[in-house]
Amino acid sequence: MEDAFARVTGSNCKPLVKFDNKTVIRSTIEALRGSPRINRIIVVGSEAVINHEDMALATAALPEMGSGPKNIMVGIEHLLSMDLPPDRVLIVTSDLPFLTPAVVERFIDLCDHNIDFNVPLIERPDYEEAYPGAEATFVKLLDGEWTTGCMYEVSVRGFRTALTHIEEVFNRRKSKLGIARMLGFKFVWDYLNKKLTVPDIEAKITELLRVRGKAVPGSPPELAYDIDYIEDYQYAMAFKSKARPATPVEPTS
Repeated sequence: MEDAFARVTGSNCKPLVKFDNKTVIRSTIEALRGSPRINRIIVVGSEAVINHEDMALATAALPEMGSGPKNIMVGIEHLLSMDLPPDRVLIVTSDLPFLTPAVVERFIDLCDHNIDFNVPLIERPDYEEAYPGAEATFVKLLDGEWTTGCMYEVSVRGFRTALTHIEEVFNRRKSKLGIARMLGFKFVWDYLNKKLTVPDIEAKITELLRVRGKAVPGSPPELAYDIDYIEDYQYAMAFKSKARPATPVEPTS
């Protein structure tokens, strides 16, 4: 799978995949730098990523630690070791090809900065309007069909409190039985029978992580389009090509 992905995209490392001769990680950093509310950018990644020339745009680049939650904590701990340590941070994956400063600003504006976790929520019609024909995984609830995005606004205190519980969820993510036991079979039963709502999910997450969390409906659909597969890359390439304005040609006399 990785070899096939590399043959098509030019790299088996997703952050280093290029669009318009620019890596996704560079586009991500530039989008964050374009927001006046982002002060420092810490990249946590593979050796290939942290040694890449694009890391000159980041505040720091640190080696990954083997799991998503641990990688996030590495970045947070680095920020906390610096002058003026933050109370809140923005967590973003490095495979969002359509991220822009305006998208970053819009999501931050929608967040409740008095709670621990803000999770972007995108409804199916909004996503399909933005990216017609693109594949995405939606969860059907009583109050709509939703997918989540790949940017999170969180409190440092909340993330530290929830880290152990997040690790447990992360470790069980590939076991349906493990997830069912953690969620509770009544919750799973209600989900399978389409009886749950977004507030029900929020309440369960709050219970599991022991911090206050909130879904952010109306979040930008750009946060839900990530590069997981070859098809995602090919769609994004075609989409960007259509969106790119034609080069003007001076008429000849």
